[in-house]
Amino acid sequence: MNADAIQTILIYALPVLLSITVHEAAHGYAARHFGDRTAEMMGRITLNPLKHIDPIGTIVMPLFLYFATSGAFLFGYAKPVPVNFGALRNPKRDMVWVALAGPASNLAQAIAWALLLVVYALLGVSEPFFLKMAQGGILANLVMWAFNLFPLPPLDGGRILVGLLPWRQAQAVARLEPWGFFIVMALVLVGIVGTYWLRPLMELGYWLIHLLLLPFAALLR
Repeated sequence: MNADAIQTILIYALPVLLSITVHEAAHGYAARHFGDRTAEMMGRITLNPLKHIDPIGTIVMPLFLYFATSGAFLFGYAKPVPVNFGALRNPKRDMVWVALAGPASNLAQAIAWALLLVVYALLGVSEPFFLKMAQGGILANLVMWAFNLFPLPPLDGGRILVGLLPWRQAQAVARLEPWGFFIVMALVLVGIVGTYWLRPLMELGYWLIHLLLLPFAALLR
């Protein structure tokens, strides 16, 4: 492992851990708000990353893919927060909000990392490591935000789609869940997800962050 690879891992370690931890905790908070206390009873409504890390999906797989593809392709996952959708007060409606909570938390974190860059600029911080970590935080969270919104279960976007569709169409989409992961991975490998979903949505995310930070950027002039 060369020095550049070690530096890259160190730069992304904190943003990625935070993005995963807050994402999963957000699902648990939302589920509890709408009536399901399953995640709370299992100790999963927490910002302790150890409760959400999957040794294979969060550590081994991303590292293997990073070195196997020279950083061209990364993928990982955390332990999903358990949600009993039947315990929600209005399962079909509330599942949309529970699913949306995770990606929304990532968008909020991306904005927070961007604000940190503004603070660095105001304070005159020019240390490349801190600047790259903030930039990495924006990137990592926008990737999680966009990828998880892909409209196929078991991704959050798929659950949102199931909650929004009429009952018959929702059932048809829900039946895809056992194979959804493999379908998404196949679409990723052939470039469809990256070209037609991730890239446009991430460009939208960067544009939105730029728009939100315009008033703060004025302070730097």
